[in-house]
Amino acid sequence: MYHNHNFWGVVLAAVVLLCGCGGPTSSGAFTPPPAAPSTTSLATSSPSPATSGPSSRSASARIVARKRLTKREVDLPVESPAVGGQVKVRLLLPAHYQTKKNQRWPVLYLFHGCCDSYVSWTRSTDIEQLTEHLDVLVAMPEGGLVGFYSDWQPGPRWETFHTLELPMLLAQNYGAGTVAAVAGLSMGGLGALDYAARHPGMFTVAASFSGIVHTRLSSDESQGYLGLIQSEGQDPLALWGEPDAHVDIWKQHNPYDLAPQLRDLRLFISAGNGQPGPLDKAGTSEDSIETQIGAENRAFADRVQQLGLNATIDLYGPGTHNWVYFQRELHRAWPMISDGLGLK
Repeated sequence: MYHNHNFWGVVLAAVVLLCGCGGPTSSGAFTPPPAAPSTTSLATSSPSPATSGPSSRSASARIVARKRLTKREVDLPVESPAVGGQVKVRLLLPAHYQTKKNQRWPVLYLFHGCCDSYVSWTRSTDIEQLTEHLDVLVAMPEGGLVGFYSDWQPGPRWETFHTLELPMLLAQNYGAGTVAAVAGLSMGGLGALDYAARHPGMFTVAASFSGIVHTRLSSDESQGYLGLIQSEGQDPLALWGEPDAHVDIWKQHNPYDLAPQLRDLRLFISAGNGQPGPLDKAGTSEDSIETQIGAENRAFADRVQQLGLNATIDLYGPGTHNWVYFQRELHRAWPMISDGLGLK
């Protein structure tokens, strides 16, 4: 197994290059902040739509404005009490949105990766062309640079926004129906699988492309994610707490540990091994991010297979942590996603 205390320093530098985002890098060594959240506050779990009704906080979420970018592409700033400010959401409207006014549409949620944003899927894939003639509402919400698709304790409540506030707004304003699928890359892969496991019945399909699927693979792995969060100026212990002292909370947000809760839906899991692959440019070096992501996904795939889950697993070997592979895997997953959404 790959262990390297300097690994996440390389990861952080590479993430900046991949995402085109600025921000400080880290040596990978994690220095605890002066004050960590209490065990009591960390143990608070997120409400599930299957068990909890909308809270007053969620009911007050509202769309602030609508900006039409193309015939189907719309940007929405959403005032979110759960997150504590405005959150951007990009939509692709269904093909017949203008002519079928009373239709209820299936929804595909697409989650971005670390240090990226809600624009990434339309910027770096052909999702707009792929869905051009389909009656599906595609929702691509902001998830925070290192939000990890979780309710922080304390901090932004991303899970509440994505699984309660946003679906409610889409149902009220854009005809979103009850059939939904979810997909994400890297950090967004964790979000897709976590939400599918933690909110039973919300999705028919969950797809992860080079996703973070086992944050507890090793001690180095867990500490690396804390260092990544700290590198973006956030208090890492406000997410899930310290890995050993709050192991139960880490398990509650770790796809590997949540795998038994994924029995009732179809899964698509893919990752490379970090070696230069067929879609990489000549001279590309080994990608340490995908090397470690690949190790996580191999462990996760073994667990999925042991549990007998309904999963398509594409551990395709050579390939880096790069949009050319995420794009390809989106297309490989598309038959499953479109079938799960009832698209024709």
